[in-house]
Amino acid sequence: MTVFTKPADAELRRRLSPLQYQVTQQRGTERAFANQYWDNKADGVYVDIVSGEPLFSSLDKFDSGCGWPSFTQPLEADNIVEREDDELSVQRIEIRSKQGDSHLGHVFEDGPAPTGLRYCMNSASMRFIPAEKLEEEGYGKYKSLFER
Repeated sequence: MTVFTKPADAELRRRLSPLQYQVTQQRGTERAFANQYWDNKADGVYVDIVSGEPLFSSLDKFDSGCGWPSFTQPLEADNIVEREDDELSVQRIEIRSKQGDSHLGHVFEDGPAPTGLRYCMNSASMRFIPAEKLEEEGYGKYKSLFER
């Protein structure tokens, strides 16, 4: 595996849209039901917008009704970091990417089986790789997940 070095802040501001920067670097939140992936139903993998590390699979995505992409579990648990977040005077668990240190969203214990978890993520913190492009984008090891 290639070691990822997070770009300097100036480079991140140049590479990311203002919303992507605000969400990933400043712990922002995009608007519900007005984001790129909340209703995406295509097969594929969601990766960190900063580092490219694989985060979630469409196979674990479900419609939670909250207006953000929601997943029952990470694709690669080692790429996820959990941190306590009491910023809104409510105890929550923030989810960040391990290598990119990007704010992704939060995890809640109100999801469906099999995990009972709802990983509520911001579209702005992720890039979607469609199943048919996994190989060419360098994520070929996940291609077999979508072969029927």
